[in-house]
Amino acid sequence: MAAKLRNGDQVVVLAGKDKGKKGTIASIDPKTNKAVVDGVNMAIRHTKQSQNSQGGRVPKAMPIDLSNLATLDSNGKATRVGFRIEEGKKVRFAKTTGDVIDA
Repeated sequence: MAAKLRNGDQVVVLAGKDKGKKGTIASIDPKTNKAVVDGVNMAIRHTKQSQNSQGGRVPKAMPIDLSNLATLDSNGKATRVGFRIEEGKKVRFAKTTGDVIDA
């Protein structure tokens, strides 16, 4: 099945402690059905100092379930994603506006 959400997509959080926050998908793990979104679902990780890093309390974005995310359309509102064939290519489009998401 084709992925409705992909790396680099602008998304909004629909549920949880960060409901309403917007961000960009940094990575997706299709096996666990989770994504890491920049600035969302932050946790403090205590890291040891090493030669490369300072160490201390470092904020880190934790994975969030894909069902709690929605793509943003051109108006900045949450939308569902659909698929259609245009010029022999399968493209994603926003259900609210009908605009093609893929370039």
